[in-house]
Amino acid sequence: MIECEFENGNKANLRHVTVKALTINDRHEVLLTKRAPHLLRGGKYDIPGGFMDRDEDTRECALRELFEETGIKGEVEFLLRINDNPERPKEDRQNVDFIYVVKAVEGELRLDHEGIEVGWFSEKDLPSEDKFAFDHRDSILKYFQYLKAPFELPIIG
Repeated sequence: MIECEFENGNKANLRHVTVKALTINDRHEVLLTKRAPHLLRGGKYDIPGGFMDRDEDTRECALRELFEETGIKGEVEFLLRINDNPERPKEDRQNVDFIYVVKAVEGELRLDHEGIEVGWFSEKDLPSEDKFAFDHRDSILKYFQYLKAPFELPIIG
């Protein structure tokens, strides 16, 4: 959590807002990055995304982070999930996470300083839970469930 000081001098521990772009291609493969060693949980997979900038909305953040981390430009399809559970597994900062399904529209895969690998994964080739940095695999599996039998969205929690 971050500590913020307000105008009246009060201090509070607040939760971060993060946004993820669960990016899909025409074959319904998902785009994953493997985190660089210098990052928290380096060497593990995650969905492209990160912290919101001050003057952007969640959709803008998802598309910006996707492009910065992978070189792919996308279009937001829908909001899959708002993960606001303060007890999220593998999450020490209690981020509130907005997870959008984003369709890849153009670009060539490349890495920035936050990643050591980037690639497309089908449902059957998805890395195991222990290879993920955070709880993103759960959201990916929910996306594949939604494809098979649509349910009400967004998922909250």
